[in-house]
Amino acid sequence: MSRIRIEGLLAAFPKLVGTGKQHTYVKTENVPEYSPSLDEEGVCKTAFELIFAFDEAICLGNKENVTVQQVKQYCEMESHEEKAHKLMMQSKINETRDVMKKKASELDKMKMERGKLDKGGYSAISGPRVVEKAFGDMSITGSGFGSGSGLGGLSMDMDSFASKPKGGRPSAAATAPGLGMKLGKTQKTNQFLESLKAEGEVILEDVQPSSVQSRVSPLPPSDPVTVTIEEKLNVTVKRDGGVNNFDVQGTLALQVLNDTDGFIQLQIENQDVPGLSFKTHPNINKDLFNSQQVVGAKDPNRPFPSGQNETPLVKWRIQGMDESSLPLSVNCWPSVSGNETYVNIEYEAAEMFDLHNVAISIPLPALREAPSVRQIDGEWRYDSRNSVLEWSILLIDQSNRSGSMEFVVPPADPSTFFPISIGFSASSTFSDLKVTGIRPLKDGNPPKYSQRARLFSFFMK
Repeated sequence: MSRIRIEGLLAAFPKLVGTGKQHTYVKTENVPEYSPSLDEEGVCKTAFELIFAFDEAICLGNKENVTVQQVKQYCEMESHEEKAHKLMMQSKINETRDVMKKKASELDKMKMERGKLDKGGYSAISGPRVVEKAFGDMSITGSGFGSGSGLGGLSMDMDSFASKPKGGRPSAAATAPGLGMKLGKTQKTNQFLESLKAEGEVILEDVQPSSVQSRVSPLPPSDPVTVTIEEKLNVTVKRDGGVNNFDVQGTLALQVLNDTDGFIQLQIENQDVPGLSFKTHPNINKDLFNSQQVVGAKDPNRPFPSGQNETPLVKWRIQGMDESSLPLSVNCWPSVSGNETYVNIEYEAAEMFDLHNVAISIPLPALREAPSVRQIDGEWRYDSRNSVLEWSILLIDQSNRSGSMEFVVPPADPSTFFPISIGFSASSTFSDLKVTGIRPLKDGNPPKYSQRARLFSFFMK
């Protein structure tokens, strides 16, 4: 097409606009397409860019005094902090990748050396001890790098192996060195572990031989008969007061060391608590328990099971209790002031229980740094990975039945700080059930016995 033809079409183009219209187009076979046409897919891909551009040009329905060049500049504006954060995260990823590559190469070298030893055979003097030492190092190092359920299984294997030495020879856990197998550079690994700790990750240290030996040889019970009374409290409390769920479940368990001491009956007593109901084991004489509160077997000639394991005999449940029966109450008061949110938390403990290892977990919004704790009765720890502030009190007794904590975070919705999880333990129970005596079913004196009571709790507010 000649230049004169194009200029003629462009000159006649404005005349084609009809009355009441603002645009038109020329459609002819002689005019080629100079710009690609728009389709729905192309518009959807740039939807956010279009929305941002309109937001810069129109505000509350009014036109902004900006030019096209300014709108383009505003939409292409870059953040220096975002760039720095991306570079820092990429450097961490690269560093972690390098450390893992070095560890993988070290493992490959070890496998190759171990394969050479397997093919070459072992000498009669040093061969078995070298293999045993290598397995000891691998076991201890695995406990340092493992996590979750795999760690527990490995620890159990180490315990059983250490508790059964062959022919008086020392076990692999006892002969292995304390540090175990090292992979890569120590300084690089320490920096990697420190960065994980800073992010809130729990790092498990290597298992030392002394700790293994202490766990495999627990202290035996001091008395022939041990009675364990345990209750578990599960409560859900409303934010504005009241209880959604209040459930107490208890168990009486018996441990008898010798078969001869199993021919006994237990005399028990408990407080008259509303909503308390008992259930006995199928082998327990139910009529005797209901009439005289005596725990005994249906067959007097059949002793209670003996051994290191506890046997549950009686279970009970308490329902229908109200908020006034709670051993511990916690109130949270968040308030937004300017660019900060002040959170005040207070607790009040009842007189009937002395609480141990109290842990109060408060959820927080996503934060870049730990919250500013202004005042606290006890200790606190910030879990950045789960965004939770943990408030711990070792003991609550007559000296500290009430306490409080105050911390400050950036502006956040008050509902962000709920639900609050609370856990503790106590040496007394709601039912106050206890064993008052033991009756022997055969001639002779009753065996010595000891009893322990404990209460575990977990409830949410």
